[in-house]
Amino acid sequence: MTLDDSRPFVSTRIAVLTVSDTRTVDDDRSGDTLAERIEAAGHTIAHRALVEDDRGRIADILRRWVADPEVDVVISTGGTGLTGRDVTVEAHRDVYEKEIEAFGTLFTMISVKKIGTSAIQSRACGGVAGGTYLFALPGSPSACRDGWDEILAPQLDYRHRPCNFVEILPRLDEHLKRT
Repeated sequence: MTLDDSRPFVSTRIAVLTVSDTRTVDDDRSGDTLAERIEAAGHTIAHRALVEDDRGRIADILRRWVADPEVDVVISTGGTGLTGRDVTVEAHRDVYEKEIEAFGTLFTMISVKKIGTSAIQSRACGGVAGGTYLFALPGSPSACRDGWDEILAPQLDYRHRPCNFVEILPRLDEHLKRT
C-alpha cells in the first residue's frame, strides 16, 4: 500500500450491521471490532444495528441505509456461511446495483493464508447501490479484522494509491442524475 501524503484524509460515514440469531448488543464482538477499527482510522459510525438472520429484514435495513444521505458505506458481519440460516449474501445481492466481485476473491485470498482451505466456507461479498458501498464479512472478529485491515481500511483511505473507493464515491450514482 502506498499512501500519498500530499492528499488529505477524507472521513467516510460507515454503518455497521451485525447479523446473528444468537448475539446481543452486549456480546457483539465482531461489530465491536469493526466499530473500533473504523473510528481509529478516522471514520464516523453513522449507524449500528443487530438483526437476526432474516433475508427480508437484512435487505430492508440495507435499503434504508443506502437511502440515507448520511451513509457512505455499509459493512455487515455474520450470515455469510453455508448453513440454511446464512442469508446475508442473498440479502446484499437483493440490494446491489453492481457487485464488486473481486472483493470476495481478495477476501478469500487473505483468508487462505490464515485458515487454509477452510476459507472456502466464507462468502464475503461487496457491491454498490444508490451511491453507497456495501460489504458483507463473516461473523468472526478475526474475519472482521482481516476484511477491515487488509482491504477496507486501505480502500477507504483517500490517500491510498494507485486508486481507492473514496475517490470514486461521488461518481457511484452518476447514472441516476440528469445531465
